[in-house]
Amino acid sequence: FYADHSRKLLVVLQGMDTAGKDGTVLGVFGRIHPLGVRTVAFKAPTPVEREHDFLWRVHKELPGAGEIILFNRSHYEDVLITKVHGWIDDKECKRRYAQIRDFERMLAETGTVLLKFFLHISKDEQKQRLQERLDDPDKQWKFDPQDLEERKLWAEYEAAYIQAISETDAVHAPWYVIPANSKTHRN
Repeated sequence: FYADHSRKLLVVLQGMDTAGKDGTVLGVFGRIHPLGVRTVAFKAPTPVEREHDFLWRVHKELPGAGEIILFNRSHYEDVLITKVHGWIDDKECKRRYAQIRDFERMLAETGTVLLKFFLHISKDEQKQRLQERLDDPDKQWKFDPQDLEERKLWAEYEAAYIQAISETDAVHAPWYVIPANSKTHRN
């Protein structure tokens, strides 16, 4: 892939907290030679990023020829979280989804293969995984008390993900919903 230097692949991993995005990166892509593969984890926008449109920070992270880029969370966060927390209204949410559809169409038209995966876990499985993070000293670094606050918004996030997938699933940018309660089966 890297040596051929003719294709570009963008893999988007989305899911609730503890769905296994990091585990998927390691389990599925861990055997690929690191040359030409890069993982990008989008966090809260920086002050400079907030001065631009919400897709501005995504452009510089896109794959070039011969690259595989893995988005561990993505441009969808700037709609999902903001909608769930009421920081944007329905009109702005619809506008952002329209912009995402245009953005992803542009990527496809310029040679990027885009695959989007929603790692779907149950609320009970998330509870168990959060408890494991607390109980296992090797996993405590992963625990963030904010995850418990976000968990209280489970139903809102479920609705937001349903909307995101239905608004942006396309032939050139398909969504795949992956059952992720079993890490082995997920990978």
